[in-house]
Amino acid sequence: MTQAVGMTRIAIEALEDKKAEDICVIDISHVSVLADYFLIASGNSKNQVQAMIDSVEEKLGRAGYTVKSVEGYQTGNWILMDYGDLIVHVFDRQNRLFYDLERIWRDGKSMDAESFLKEYAQ
Repeated sequence: MTQAVGMTRIAIEALEDKKAEDICVIDISHVSVLADYFLIASGNSKNQVQAMIDSVEEKLGRAGYTVKSVEGYQTGNWILMDYGDLIVHVFDRQNRLFYDLERIWRDGKSMDAESFLKEYAQ
């Protein structure tokens, strides 16, 4: 298992712990040098979105991974976390529909969280 896969698995579990909705993983490793994976999820409120981000940072931190940057935390409508090989995007519903990253990055391989976890089972 690669480092990027391990980080993504941990981040998915952290998001699920905070009741994230519609978790999607996009493998962009073959279409971009930005990262290997985009992890996208939705929350119902600013507080939930921020709690999801806090959970990801805590669990990845315990596993030894340090976030390089976090953008949008204060507004809580689209928060981006950059871990190098993994970029986590957590949106409120309205902004997720508006920005539609799944469409923009459709050249990558997209799968739901359950499919990702099954494909990369330990």
